[in-house]
Amino acid sequence: MSFSKEVKEELSKQLSPARHCQIAELAAMISLCGRIIITENDRYILKIHTENLTVARKYFTLIKKTFNINTEISIKRNSSLKSSKMYSLILMDHDIVIKVLQAAKLIDEYKEVGENLSIKNNLVIQNVCCKRAFIRGAFLAAGSMSDPEKTYHFEIVAVNEPKAKQIQDIINSFGMDAKIVTRKKYFVVYVKEGSQIVDLLNVMEAHVALMNLENVRILKEMRNSINRQVNCEAANINKTVMAATKQIDDILYIKKVMGFSELTEGLEEVATLRIEYPDASLKELGALLNPPIGKSGVNHRLRKLSILADNLREQKEELNYVNKENIN
Repeated sequence: MSFSKEVKEELSKQLSPARHCQIAELAAMISLCGRIIITENDRYILKIHTENLTVARKYFTLIKKTFNINTEISIKRNSSLKSSKMYSLILMDHDIVIKVLQAAKLIDEYKEVGENLSIKNNLVIQNVCCKRAFIRGAFLAAGSMSDPEKTYHFEIVAVNEPKAKQIQDIINSFGMDAKIVTRKKYFVVYVKEGSQIVDLLNVMEAHVALMNLENVRILKEMRNSINRQVNCEAANINKTVMAATKQIDDILYIKKVMGFSELTEGLEEVATLRIEYPDASLKELGALLNPPIGKSGVNHRLRKLSILADNLREQKEELNYVNKENIN
């Protein structure tokens, strides 16, 4: 089972004790995967279509618990996906449909169907607890989550921009930073920050999924921290090796061109030790000197040797150039 399905499975078993929260969750589900049919006799039929049995089961439970009614359920095979099933939950009783739609504020006093799910105007989602329930219903109806082992991504898909904006506003009312992107003909409300997805799971009251996600985040952060530390140490070792190699090349060049006899006692001692201990750190070289000196002192002497080697190379190049000119 995917992580997204695990979250939905947990949410399907989460039932708010308050009727107003149940209505808010139901409003989200109807808004995102429902369809209202008006017959020639002005009779209303409410249909919910979903490929997820978990969503169908939750919708059935909400209808029964909130309004104490049963809904007809039909299961149809999806013609485009041979192994997939489409679950259709249908309310045929006109009076009950009107009752449900009015409770969810999806229909006005004149029985006109609208998209009045704005957090500013719709009383169904004015309370914080009802906003939680609404997000839960929206995720069940049209949401998904990626496997946190791979990436962090939470999204809810809406068929038009106003619906997406309403969902975004409700999510952001909890201090989130949900964004909207278009994908083909749909509008997708998404959150990609791991810590915010954890907060969203808490808002929806998916506490088991929250703990599972947190465990994954902790392990990933530990692995990333270890990798950063190893990379840093590897870079430092590489830098130290390259510096030591350059120092030895400079010292050997000085020894070849002029020898160590003209060096000061301190430079000669450091030069000799560097050749003898090519893998030693500056601190270790300093401890071998008599008397011992610190890293900065060793580094200062090695820099002097490097400058001397560079000067000797320049002098050799100038001499070669003069000789070449004289020959010509």
